[in-house]
Amino acid sequence: MFSKKFGSLILGFCTRCSTSVVNGTPTSTRTTVSWTSVCKHHTQFLERRSQMGFAHVRIRSASKTTVDPNEVKRFQLLANKWWNEQGDFAALHSMNDLRVPFIRDNLLNAHGGRRPGKPLAGLRILDVGCGGGLLTEPLGRLGADVLGIDPVADSIGTAEVHAWHDPDLRGNVRYRAITLEELSEKGGQGAGQFDAVVASEVVEHLADLETFTLCCNQVLKPGGSLFITTINKTQLSYALAIVAAEEVLRIVPSGTHDWDKFVSPMELERLLESNGFHVESIRGMLYNPLSGAWSWTESTSINYALHAVKLEEEPNLDEDDPEDPTVIVAQAKARRWYN
Repeated sequence: MFSKKFGSLILGFCTRCSTSVVNGTPTSTRTTVSWTSVCKHHTQFLERRSQMGFAHVRIRSASKTTVDPNEVKRFQLLANKWWNEQGDFAALHSMNDLRVPFIRDNLLNAHGGRRPGKPLAGLRILDVGCGGGLLTEPLGRLGADVLGIDPVADSIGTAEVHAWHDPDLRGNVRYRAITLEELSEKGGQGAGQFDAVVASEVVEHLADLETFTLCCNQVLKPGGSLFITTINKTQLSYALAIVAAEEVLRIVPSGTHDWDKFVSPMELERLLESNGFHVESIRGMLYNPLSGAWSWTESTSINYALHAVKLEEEPNLDEDDPEDPTVIVAQAKARRWYN
């Protein structure tokens, strides 16, 4: 999750100003934050966790639920702020300039064009962790039948009220206050029903990635697409989201971000491909705090977008068969470069 103060974080990361009064005259001092100190801080952070008995786990262990109660409480307090484009979710509003075309173009490549003005007509999309519907609505305007789900009932209420004011959305957009695992239960209305699942800026807030992945597989049709945008697990993301934002600049309260919940592209790809998906593409994303705009970048060191496809059941092929999907996947991995 981003805030309108993110620009201050980037611009103030290397220097932090403090003001004092000397002989009645305000003076400023500037403290430098070096990468050496960031790395040292990070090392100390990991050592403290080890001493407290926490093992370093790359992928969160299964807890059978995607919902973190602390995250629910945090977003409950923000439920009425989703549609303030200059507020706490300003960067998510501007992120639509990248993520909507990313979803649209990949679905068109898979399913072909539908009708003019409504290119996603006939497709069913599940928006997981939809919040106030910032991404749900533009997908609905493209003609898709979109169901937005979120465990925070007040956010769902905000989304429903906002969508009600647009008559064009009433036949395409629906919302439910429900968890992904509840929707995906066998015999549930969500099992095998969706052409695409979207989880944008969500996985870094979940309690269990394994359950999330299994549930996404459950609700998707064979050949369906999974779209994820999230934060990488790097020293740079730690520096910006933990050290700078929480402990140096005090932009957000300490404990707002949990670095353990960040996940690298490689780790996420490994998890997905062990649970019936093939990762088609991974692209780096960069936010410019001065312009408030997002752009694609070759680096995935901070933010990235991922597109994966649920594998269709195939008959067992010979190990030496050049058309074996495992061979194709291995070749695709070898060609992909992670920054």
